[in-house]
Amino acid sequence: MAKYRCTVCNWVYDDAKEKVKFTDLPKEWVCPVCGAPKSAFVLLAEGGHGEEKKPEHTVSDVLINQIAEWGVKYVFGIPGTSTLGIVDAVRKSNGKVRYIQVRHEETAAFMASAYGKLTGHVAACVGISGPGATNLVTGLYDAQLDHSPVLALTGMVPRRLMGQGAIQEIDQQAFFEPLTVFNKTLITEDQTTTLATLAIKHALLNQGVAHIGVPNDVQKLPYEAEILPFEGRMPNMAYGQEDWLIEKATKVVDSASRPVILMGFGCRGQGTKLLKLAAKIGAPIIGTFRAKGVVDENESLYVGCHGGVGSTAAGALMEKTDLLIAIGSSFADLSQIPKKRTVQIDINPLMIARRYPVEASLLGNSAVLIPKLTEKVQQKQNTDYLAEIARLKQDWLNQLEKEADATMKPIRPPYIIKVLNQKIADNAVISLDVGENCWWFGRNFRMKKTQKLVMSGQLATMGFGLPGALAAALAYPDRQIICLTGDGGLTMVLGDFLTALKYNLPVKVFVINNKQLGMIMQEQKVEGYESSQTDLHDYSFAEFAQNAGGLGIKVSEPNQLEAAVDIALKSSKPTIVDIDTDPRRFL
Repeated sequence: MAKYRCTVCNWVYDDAKEKVKFTDLPKEWVCPVCGAPKSAFVLLAEGGHGEEKKPEHTVSDVLINQIAEWGVKYVFGIPGTSTLGIVDAVRKSNGKVRYIQVRHEETAAFMASAYGKLTGHVAACVGISGPGATNLVTGLYDAQLDHSPVLALTGMVPRRLMGQGAIQEIDQQAFFEPLTVFNKTLITEDQTTTLATLAIKHALLNQGVAHIGVPNDVQKLPYEAEILPFEGRMPNMAYGQEDWLIEKATKVVDSASRPVILMGFGCRGQGTKLLKLAAKIGAPIIGTFRAKGVVDENESLYVGCHGGVGSTAAGALMEKTDLLIAIGSSFADLSQIPKKRTVQIDINPLMIARRYPVEASLLGNSAVLIPKLTEKVQQKQNTDYLAEIARLKQDWLNQLEKEADATMKPIRPPYIIKVLNQKIADNAVISLDVGENCWWFGRNFRMKKTQKLVMSGQLATMGFGLPGALAAALAYPDRQIICLTGDGGLTMVLGDFLTALKYNLPVKVFVINNKQLGMIMQEQKVEGYESSQTDLHDYSFAEFAQNAGGLGIKVSEPNQLEAAVDIALKSSKPTIVDIDTDPRRFL
């Protein structure tokens, strides 16, 4: 006779004592103690003692194998009581999915968001019920607002305890609803492969966060299921518009004498095609901040960003243009795009005419539509306009060079950016934090097409820089990984420098340390407030890195900077270069 133990409450069903054998019980039978289903019971070894004969696979195993089939390689998080089944399933996945343990769930969500922005693929973050779930939210909102595909998995209290005020229980279904494109709770075994597949499909196609909550008891249920394949389950997104719509846009472009191309983040990967269009119609390319690096900023027709950190060249050309060709831009308020005659290309219909009416719109993938438009527009030889573009750009570059004074102390941010611009690798991946460091990078750094940039765009949240660099190091292990941050932003996530050390991720963190919340201090000044609550306690991030087992370099003198950057970039260790600077923008 056999014995079976309930994995939820540990009550034992003994065939010898009961009138019906366990195997003969109906499928809908439930545990008389806790109400768990029959599937929650496991067979005990003969005599009811010794090791249990555990099922070969559980719901968690099937869940992890299913997301692995759809390309999920990483799960970021911290183990906890209500996620033990998921964590163990990752352990048993034989390397198909890798668990990266972080020091704070916010870092886990930031890493998943950054991974999606950099690669276009889904990574997962995981948190326990209650505080683990709530700690994920800032990073998940960053992903949702920047349209980064992310899978969030959260543990939940056992089903029998739901709604009864159990420890660490919150209404996770309601909690995640405002920030997700897919939000479901896995209640029964039969939902596992379907919900996992739908979650990733929604994350990829709707470009946002998909969430699955998994009750603790469900994670452990025995379950066998066929893994659903990826092939044949996703549409081809290389679509464009009918010829008559492209002809309409072409006529508008041909009518302009001073066209400007506005390059948004939606153009990523299309730099070469953009340059062909710009060259054919003789138009400058102005970028949004997030589009830095889509084209090499040394290209003659690229004139800089627009907006508060924009170039004088971009501002002057935007002001005088008679046609804006906007491609992949969300028209965010900080980009400060004025109302102009516009031809717009975007894959998201809600972005078309988001701020102002447009004269012609093309809905579809920019990879398809840019070449079609380029083929049909007239070749232009506007010599005077091209000369004006070149003069304005050169004036801007001269201004940047003048600002980058290598002799001034404290070290000025323009000089820091100049040195980094000269020394970091042509194929570096740069993770940018939010703060005054962000201003200086956007304004002064000239990205190469072969470099990659990741940042917190729409949410613009401090603390993104280091987690973004950690994700970049996993995604691109053979490339140089740079984090540019401030002392305020780094402090928020400093504990996860230990994550870089644990997994030997040789990120190079450059801290513009002005001992201030520098951006806020400037905003107070602009709005007529006295400076208040922006001073930060001085702290040596270099000593922290050194004491933790990494490389720490302190830079206080301008003549130390170049050597410090060289040493950092050659190091095989996670490194922090702590650079003393000044919160004043200009002198």
